[in-house]
Amino acid sequence: MEITCKRHVSVFTFPFASHPSALLNIVRRLASAAPAVVFSFFSTTKFNGTQFTERGCDNILPYDISDGLPEGYVYDGKVDGEAQIGLFLGVAEEEFKRGVQAAEKDVGVRVSCLVVDAFLWFSSDLAEEMKIPWVAFWNAGSAALSAHFYTDLIRQKYDELKDSARLDDEIPNLIPGLPMIRLGDIPKEVIFGDLESPFAIMLHKMGGAITRATAVLVNSFQELDPDLTNNLSLLFNKFLLIGPFNLVSKQKPSSKSDESCCISWLDAQNPRSVAYISFGNVCTPPPHELVALAEALEETKTPFLWSLNNDAQKHLPSGFLDRTTANGWGKIVPWAPQVQVLSHCSIGVFVTHCGWNSVLESIRAGVPMICRSFFGDQPTNAWMIDRVWRVGVRIEGGSFTKHGTCGALQLVLSSSSDDGLKQRIEALKDLAHNSVGPNGSSAHNFKTLVDVVTGATL
Repeated sequence: MEITCKRHVSVFTFPFASHPSALLNIVRRLASAAPAVVFSFFSTTKFNGTQFTERGCDNILPYDISDGLPEGYVYDGKVDGEAQIGLFLGVAEEEFKRGVQAAEKDVGVRVSCLVVDAFLWFSSDLAEEMKIPWVAFWNAGSAALSAHFYTDLIRQKYDELKDSARLDDEIPNLIPGLPMIRLGDIPKEVIFGDLESPFAIMLHKMGGAITRATAVLVNSFQELDPDLTNNLSLLFNKFLLIGPFNLVSKQKPSSKSDESCCISWLDAQNPRSVAYISFGNVCTPPPHELVALAEALEETKTPFLWSLNNDAQKHLPSGFLDRTTANGWGKIVPWAPQVQVLSHCSIGVFVTHCGWNSVLESIRAGVPMICRSFFGDQPTNAWMIDRVWRVGVRIEGGSFTKHGTCGALQLVLSSSSDDGLKQRIEALKDLAHNSVGPNGSSAHNFKTLVDVVTGATL
């Protein structure tokens, strides 16, 4: 298909977890706002194959890049996530360079801007070499971005404290723009994990390179973290919060729909009574925690909708499924349409791993959270939910016990609870919706992004 265009933008994805989907969401919005721009979109064959049914259907052209695995490799579960990331990073720079050359030849127009996942810090060198803007997308919240940007400062402060500091200690001003944070809630790649792993090195180098970006994009909204936003706005050329994406999504709906009839089941429940439980596609609590969570649900007689894969269901207490589902107050499914579920009037709390997309989806729906975080930015997000925004509670001790989970469920779901939690999450919901309105901060920032990509500000 021949395309006539004035500008050509290349998009580089980090092809893991929700990263490529989030960046494609942005590109679809940009492609709609700037129809004269062609976007060459680089991701793995697996991702592109599920997202692009036919090439040339719009002004987004998919290009496949290698995931770094040997040719003919069949995944057998023996290569862990960090190892896969390491293999990808080993070939990524050359793959993207090769891809840009191929795309320029196909489109017939030189690439005039790079829009990249911020993890791909090395692409800033390619943009400088090509003398074009480098736009970096951060697929998490402002607090986690600040932690990685200030890694060297945090390590320096920690070195002064480490002889006496404990994970539970709350440290003031460890991250500029954040008055307090618990040491254990800093992403492990900053101070506590394997700092020489490919992933930790990538994040550290990203934090050092991101000030070179023409613009930094974040799936959030200014009113959520005003102090962090003000601080980062002073550091970056253009700090553009353009979310929440789930309120302005151009992404195609999931083909799964509601196969398990979650919505019709929720229709039969009382308003704000149900605990929705989901830990995403990657995280599953260990078996003893699944048992504790199930026992707490049964002890408190909390109606629940639990998204739990079939392999994990075998760890639930004997007879739990029969006792809870037979009388209609419990439902376990392998997958749930999360946005629709959270928006349902019967949902009273979201028991979550605190992945950034899930956090924003809960804020979008005005649903308070019970936090059981695992890795990455999740502990930082849990801190923000519990101690900064105060729209949820962290599970006592950081892992599910029957006693701690009973307490958290009763605290959040109790109709007599009047500590302002529900009012605060409703207030954030309103701010989120307003931010993407015609005069909202995210809408304004997106217009600035369009100007950057189309060259109107250059």
